[in-house]
Amino acid sequence: MTMRVSDVAGVETVILPPVRDLGDGFTVRRALPSAHRRMVGPFIFFDQMGPVRLDAGHGLDVRPHPHIGLATVTHLLEGAIVHRDSLGSVQTIRPGEINWMTAGSGIVHSERTGDDLRATGSTLSALQVWVALPKAQEETAPSFSHHKADEIPTTGGDGVRLTLIAGTSDGLRSPVPTFSDMLYADIMLDAGARYRVSAEHIERAIYVVKGAIAVAGQGGGFAKGELVVFKPGAEIVLRADHGPARLMLIGGEPFPEPRQVYWNFVSSDPSRIEQAKADWRARRFAAVPHESEFIPLPDDPKPVRYP
Repeated sequence: MTMRVSDVAGVETVILPPVRDLGDGFTVRRALPSAHRRMVGPFIFFDQMGPVRLDAGHGLDVRPHPHIGLATVTHLLEGAIVHRDSLGSVQTIRPGEINWMTAGSGIVHSERTGDDLRATGSTLSALQVWVALPKAQEETAPSFSHHKADEIPTTGGDGVRLTLIAGTSDGLRSPVPTFSDMLYADIMLDAGARYRVSAEHIERAIYVVKGAIAVAGQGGGFAKGELVVFKPGAEIVLRADHGPARLMLIGGEPFPEPRQVYWNFVSSDPSRIEQAKADWRARRFAAVPHESEFIPLPDDPKPVRYP
């Protein structure tokens, strides 16, 4: 994980996530957590998966694994994924749709390519983030919600289209359930179009999915695959440079307590993570119905503190 210094006013840091090859051409860029920035608002994890072409007979197979203390948000750009969890949920997600899974006190899920696309082959491109839960809700009951594309509010004009995945922004409120002040939006810009980033949320950042982004009235810019963190309260007007662009906007109010992260577990209490590790080793988590596979607990170093 590297970063670069930007002389653009209002920019705190620019993170260049490493590209990890998981095999068969499947790549992942992990923008959060970073040694240079652990969280943005409640967002504690940000992955871009793919795009990758999956040949006939091949597919994504993320075996059952556990989570506590967070919510996962899956947003597909291309392809489809079948979600299964220990609550009995079975849901295929497609581009424009949103899966929000609240882990809370504990949930187990798998993510796989469905039989139809596995037979024919497909292209897969997705974004997955983790939203840490407020301390008072870390042990809330696990739940799962799916939202069709036509349920997600959008707004636009002058070459800008904003889809509000979760939280509030630009006069919109998403129906996706949340537990704290936050913003998660998918923004598409025509070439030369401008978008003003509201300062209503304390912490804000953009992740450039496609194209190049500049800050209007200033030199320099930001390329595909970069996470750009803005200073609180800074006036930011973004412009699509050299063609159309697509970006994800995240943000929200930071938590007063630091978070511990170990593997798929997030908590403000280190002892709670140790309990989750012991529970997964002993197979005390509820199982995903009709699935016998699972991902073992990795032999990682001590939990890392992410303030």
